[in-house]
Amino acid sequence: MHEINVTVRFSETDALGHINNTSYFIYLEEARIRFIESLGYRMDTNDWNFILASTKCDFISQGYFDQTLTVKTYVSRIGTKSFQLEHDIVCGQTYQLIAKGNAVMVFFDFKKQKSEIMPELLKEGLKSFLVHN
Repeated sequence: MHEINVTVRFSETDALGHINNTSYFIYLEEARIRFIESLGYRMDTNDWNFILASTKCDFISQGYFDQTLTVKTYVSRIGTKSFQLEHDIVCGQTYQLIAKGNAVMVFFDFKKQKSEIMPELLKEGLKSFLVHN
């Protein structure tokens, strides 16, 4: 499992005082980028091989300004051209589940504008984070 921590900024909350629903997708994006970097891929827009095909987030509990959140990322499916990530967002202090998300990432050639078969080295890296639900 790969983990990152984020601290909720005031601008990420809404008039009700809790984390705005759109902010969770920012946390999930950060977790995806850091996860992919942990596999050896650089965040270089001239040489980026991944495109987001789908993402969702289920809101379990409320989160608040200045709360430290831990985003845990793991792999639930590895295909030929894509893989699925799962995310658990928990309170860094209490470990209470705040939200659950997932994303389908496609290995993509931006010059050709089409998906491609993932390299074996990438698949091997993904397997080390594979969790069967």
